[in-house]
Amino acid sequence: MSYAAVPLRWVGPVRITGNTVDDAVEVPLATYESPLWPSVGRGARISTLTDDGVVATLVDDRMTRSILLEADDANTAHTAVQRLVSRFGELQEVAAGSSRYARLIDLHHQITGNLLFLRFAFTTGDAAGHNMATLAADHLMNHIVATIPGLRYVSVSGNYCTDKKATAVNGILGRGKNVVTEILIPRDVVERRLHTTARQVVELNIRKNLIGTLLAGGIRSANAHYANMLLAFYLATGQDAANIVEGSQGVTHAEDRAGDLYFSCTLPNLIVGTVGNGKHQSFVDENLTRLGCRSRRRDGDNARRLAVIAAATVLCGELSLMAAQTNRGELMRSHTRFERSTTSNGVLP
Repeated sequence: MSYAAVPLRWVGPVRITGNTVDDAVEVPLATYESPLWPSVGRGARISTLTDDGVVATLVDDRMTRSILLEADDANTAHTAVQRLVSRFGELQEVAAGSSRYARLIDLHHQITGNLLFLRFAFTTGDAAGHNMATLAADHLMNHIVATIPGLRYVSVSGNYCTDKKATAVNGILGRGKNVVTEILIPRDVVERRLHTTARQVVELNIRKNLIGTLLAGGIRSANAHYANMLLAFYLATGQDAANIVEGSQGVTHAEDRAGDLYFSCTLPNLIVGTVGNGKHQSFVDENLTRLGCRSRRRDGDNARRLAVIAAATVLCGELSLMAAQTNRGELMRSHTRFERSTTSNGVLP
């Protein structure tokens, strides 16, 4: 087997606090976009110059799979949903029989004509949970078709999940880890380190991320470049890189608090894991160990830690880019400097 080599550097440390992580962590980023390293590095340095660093709140944790069934008619589908809701405990037992780790925690549905879409949500421990959720959904589907008359199989995945596609449903109902990151940066740090002001960042966020994305037809998303940091982080930690499609859907929010800058990134669809496919690679194992994502004892804590670190990394890169774009010419100067230099140490002033 041959491998595609992607340059990787460690950046940081990033100071992270919150309900999951309280640590200063260096982060690995694998990318061909060399300016990303110094950009995230600048944001990471800012995190060490504030009282609490990046405050990360893990809001939710779930993996989803939707099955698609054909009913005799809409009323049959509606009656089936009512029966499933009333027998949710039974469905949880069926799902638990498919895996030691999969736990059914929620059920949503859509009825279109005689088609019934059932969206199951599971906790999946330290795994990202794609296969685990699909296997559990397969068990549930077989049980439902066998016990509720008038329903027939169409697909084990009905696109109401939704996997690796830009949709609104994931942000609304959740898929993966939902993490909100926040930082409050003193005025002098904003001016001295980011070469801008809180007012300029707030105005740019409104005009670029909110209005610009609205005009572009963005789907439940308003940010500058979450995908850059996520792809680099996912490649470095053995994740399914295609999940940056939904992972990069998120909202950047900024406020001018008497000259201090409040800056936040909300990422509702972070799909990461510390066990499973891809995690056996030696470099992935080394990186996850260095991140402290191999030593947590309670099931799921390693993956939750990894998601929080990923979200904090996104904030660092988003903050740095937004600050740079308030200054005419700074973005292009940085790209020219770092992409044409082979001696860069990956640090922005």
